[in-house]
Amino acid sequence: MTASYGVLAEIVSSKTFGAAFTVSIFLLAQRLHRRYPSPVTHPLLISSLGIILFLEILEIDYSRYNQGGELISFFLGPATVALALPLYRRTEEIRRRVVMILTSVGAGAAAAMVVAALVVKLLGGGPRLVLSMIPKSVTTPIAVEISAIIGGEGALTGVFVVLTGILGAMFGPEFLRVCGIRDEKAMGLALGTASHGIGTGRALKEGETIGAYSGLAMGLAGLITAILAPLAVIVMEWF
Repeated sequence: MTASYGVLAEIVSSKTFGAAFTVSIFLLAQRLHRRYPSPVTHPLLISSLGIILFLEILEIDYSRYNQGGELISFFLGPATVALALPLYRRTEEIRRRVVMILTSVGAGAAAAMVVAALVVKLLGGGPRLVLSMIPKSVTTPIAVEISAIIGGEGALTGVFVVLTGILGAMFGPEFLRVCGIRDEKAMGLALGTASHGIGTGRALKEGETIGAYSGLAMGLAGLITAILAPLAVIVMEWF
């Protein structure tokens, strides 16, 4: 038994295992979603739950698995840079709407911080939990750094960021349509501001214009949140 566990631990610790397992379970989740299309069968949700269950059942330490997962994380950079192509195609259009875009994303980013913090505070959450929640709508690297600067818990913020992104990808476009929002630019700005990269991935599936504006909003929201987060903390102290 000990020898078998040692072999399993060695396999799991290899970088190829983490990458291969992640890709495999995501492809299976995609097939499930195509067969049973529904927000609750979203590939990101199903694959995340599948990986968590696998690690828990086999008692595999996350750090071992993540040695391979880091290979996939490496490609997040090039994938994010690729979002610049749809933006480049709309350079003139964006220039004409720069004031509207900055105003919309700024208001959305500010609302995301204040509302999240107020809800946690009203539900009895402690100060550290409130601070960890403030940057939950921006992409993980930025959110974790903001959380550390304002006194939150980076790991907890990371969890909130992922949950926010998955919920935005699952229900975002449908919710916006229910609210009567049909304009692709408005939908893109809303998804990128509220649910960062994961929401932008869903936005690209909805259409190139939605994806382009979502990618733009994701970047702007990260910058604006980094500037406004310390001010949000000061505002929260008044309540």
